[in-house]
Amino acid sequence: MNPRQVAEYMFDQDYFSQWMNIKMIEVKENYCLLEMPIKKEMLNGLKTVHGGVTFAFADSALAFSSNNSGDAAVALNCIINFTKAGKEGDIFRAESILESNTRKTAVYDIKITNQNNELVAKFVGTVYKIGKKIIEL
Repeated sequence: MNPRQVAEYMFDQDYFSQWMNIKMIEVKENYCLLEMPIKKEMLNGLKTVHGGVTFAFADSALAFSSNNSGDAAVALNCIINFTKAGKEGDIFRAESILESNTRKTAVYDIKITNQNNELVAKFVGTVYKIGKKIIEL
């Protein structure tokens, strides 16, 4: 399977990403660009996007980029910095880029922006390569 097919295989089983209405815009090896509309159910008590939603969106980008070679990897450590509040009706984009790759770990830089290309959050995720193929899980 090519990287897009692997990501689609994963997405078909990822009901949470489906609930978030994530769309895969571009997928290539160790990279992905996702899009997600912000709906009312994603807001917190301040009427802004709940931080957990933004984190989950970045985490999905990490998953689709770090696993699309077909080799399974799981999150080991993730750090997020929130830079701008999102609102209902926004369209978030997550771009995940491989920054460092070793035999057992990899580090991805993920930028979340809104429809105006304003930075909403910066996420760095480290994954651990578990030594199995995606289709074995």
